Amino acid sequence: MKSRFLMVLVFLLTFGVFLAACGSSGGEEETSGSSSDDSGSEESSEEENSDFSVAMVTDVGGVDDKSFNQSAWEGLQAFGEENGMSKGEGIDYAQSESDADYATNLNRLVRQDYNLIYGIGYLLQPAIAEVAEQYPDTNFALVDAVQEGDNVVSIMFKEHQGSFLAGVAAANKTNTDKIGFIGGVDGSLINKFEAGFVAGVKSVNSEIEVEVEYAESFNDSQKGQAIASNMYSKDIDVIYHASGGTGNGVFAQAKDIKNSNPDEEVWVIGVDRDQHEEGQIGDSNVTLTSMVKRVDIAVQEVANQAMNGEFPGGEVLEFGLADDAISIARTNEEAMTEEIVSAVEEWKEKIVNGEVEVPSTREDLQTFLDSM
Repeated sequence: MKSRFLMVLVFLLTFGVFLAACGSSGGEEETSGSSSDDSGSEESSEEENSDFSVAMVTDVGGVDDKSFNQSAWEGLQAFGEENGMSKGEGIDYAQSESDADYATNLNRLVRQDYNLIYGIGYLLQPAIAEVAEQYPDTNFALVDAVQEGDNVVSIMFKEHQGSFLAGVAAANKTNTDKIGFIGGVDGSLINKFEAGFVAGVKSVNSEIEVEVEYAESFNDSQKGQAIASNMYSKDIDVIYHASGGTGNGVFAQAKDIKNSNPDEEVWVIGVDRDQHEEGQIGDSNVTLTSMVKRVDIAVQEVANQAMNGEFPGGEVLEFGLADDAISIARTNEEAMTEEIVSAVEEWKEKIVNGEVEVPSTREDLQTFLDSM
């Protein structure tokens, strides 16, 4: 009997402790209920973000082209830094060595379950069209071309506006009244740079000669250097390149000339990102300015929208001077004199106000020149 009594007593005591513990737990929840809910919401949000991943496919220029692709990757890196991601852990890129790699790289990233995949450059448009149709549950972003589809956003820039201002700077800097333009692949996109640039030069001085040549490549620095060498030898003293990695050769040639003759003034206008660093040679710099195209900001912004469930699928987003997504670098303060900067700002205001409609095609350029 004593044994049975002791067992019942132990059971009652244990049960009482259990009830007390439950009551204590319930009291804590009641006193800190709102705090607990907020914490749960934050954790849920973090978990959602941690499941999100984004990657990009470069064009043949590569992620270290010191231009367009590099700027896009810097945008993804900034997005990753904001959200606790790093290369291979939430963000990544696939490098393309040839056109044949575009679809292959896109498909590989889809199989790796990336939520958002960028195609960097208009050359990827056919591959994006093909892969996006095959995988409607994956979101894609195409930079510098328009592709229809509910799971595709097209990111465009008004490069002709910034190129016009680059032309204004070049026209105010030249001593020979001879200026050059070197494009990558001759097509509608780079024609926007060409048309805007020539219009800007001619708006300052219609007598200035502008020589235009295309390398037919965005990744041939030797060809870029050869074209630049030929231009500089003909007394062209300012060259604007819109040629991706090919432009590295333009900088190399300008620096070679400066090495041989420090007193000779030759200039390069960079593209897509501030290429001041590429023109550094000793204590001087051959980069006059750069037409900065904030691909990084656009890439970062769209990635944030997609992560927050606001992916602008089916839309065409266009960024220009009015959005501060296009600008002219002033890093070389010695070369970009107050007079040049003032002229650039004056024309910028005219463009933003709609007083000047910058041409974006060769046909529009001819109409623009005829009306002067």
